[in-house]
Amino acid sequence: MLLRFAFRNRTSGVIAATVAAALALSPVAPAFAQAENKGPPILRDTETEQLLREYTRPILRTAGLEKQNINVVIINDSAFNAFVADGRRIFVNYGAIVQSETPNQLIGVLAHETGHLAGGHLAKLRQQLASAQTQMIIALLLGAGAMAAGAATGGNNGLANAGAAAVAGPQEMIRRSLLSYQRQQEENADRAGVKFLTATGQSAKGMYETFKRFTTDSLFSARGADPYLQSHPMPADRVAALEGLARSSPYWDKKDSPELQLRHDMVRAKISAFMERPDTVYRRYPLSNTSLPARYARAIATYLHGDLRSALAQIDGLIQAQPNNPYFYELRGQALLEGGKPAEAIAPLRRAVQLSNNAPLIEMLLGQALVATDNKAYTDEAISILRSAVARESEAPLGYTQLAMAYGRKGDYGEADLASAQAAYLRGDNKTARELASRAKTRFAVGTPGWVRADDIVSAKPLPGQKGN
Repeated sequence: MLLRFAFRNRTSGVIAATVAAALALSPVAPAFAQAENKGPPILRDTETEQLLREYTRPILRTAGLEKQNINVVIINDSAFNAFVADGRRIFVNYGAIVQSETPNQLIGVLAHETGHLAGGHLAKLRQQLASAQTQMIIALLLGAGAMAAGAATGGNNGLANAGAAAVAGPQEMIRRSLLSYQRQQEENADRAGVKFLTATGQSAKGMYETFKRFTTDSLFSARGADPYLQSHPMPADRVAALEGLARSSPYWDKKDSPELQLRHDMVRAKISAFMERPDTVYRRYPLSNTSLPARYARAIATYLHGDLRSALAQIDGLIQAQPNNPYFYELRGQALLEGGKPAEAIAPLRRAVQLSNNAPLIEMLLGQALVATDNKAYTDEAISILRSAVARESEAPLGYTQLAMAYGRKGDYGEADLASAQAAYLRGDNKTARELASRAKTRFAVGTPGWVRADDIVSAKPLPGQKGN
């Protein structure tokens, strides 16, 4: 189930944008603020997230970060990019997943970003930015003082010019110093990434292939560029240094297993089908391609843009090929649910939940199907499933939205208002969240758990990066 959620920015606006730009895989800053109070939407999918967890787990363990609860977050952006911005999450554009032809290429990207986290580059860069800001203020004060002195002496051009130079000179020096520091961080992250890959018995060839490809990419075009005015090492130099490091590993020629390659290709096909135009999908996966990933992509594209009956037949063929694949049952349930057949969606979604070991996002989809049947006999089951799901996946608005509907159907309006308030808060709609939470408080006895949770939302401050409303 590919879901789109609004991203809640947890770092201050200016610093977040600067840090993300500095520690991004590409030197182009991601669009951290597409609209007021919102950042780029994130994508949620159990199958993709599970694969990314398996990619990062051994690297994080080797880096000493296994217990830091670091997650990989998928950004709704087709560009090839990845970055870190808050010390506990690695952000990966879906474009980086689709364009990584092998697991090793994407794992190399994740290893590089882990190098930033392990090196504490975020905190160190913030210190550098704070120091630079202090230096800039001093330079501005000195320059302003000199210009003011020039004005006081009847427009002394010498003093005025000296004041302007006192402002411009230090600013340029500070900028170059920051850029030099950022380039060093990138080089350190490259070295750390290769170290982590080697320690986990993985090849760094994919990491090298990715950066080598960037040397011809327009994003990394550096002809005639001043190397001292770049936030990342110059492409040729970076690739040459990385190649030397990568080739020194005894695992240089190690290949991804066929099983892992298939899972990687399945996820690429899934994302392509959900995120790209149908004509693009069919060009990538023509009917002549009978591989499982191609069939997966075409089944999704058919359900999204074509005939439900044909899509279900294709999905059934996938299930026949892999009868224990939870994501094929999830797809069948999602197609039926969105095709207006929620009652028929329940059985495949139950199977998907079972095979996925109760994945919360799939539980939410099952809860949605139970609620959508409009059968009150399913209400208590839906509430039980949804409460379990949001307890383990607390940042998915869908779970709270469906929970609110289930409670409303049962006539428990206090819990319905509270769940609606939690959904609004997660969407960044603080005004609606406070209004619903305030109403919920009137429905609970003072001091009860429901009242306390509602009061927390009423008194909660907007998240960093959001404006109060």
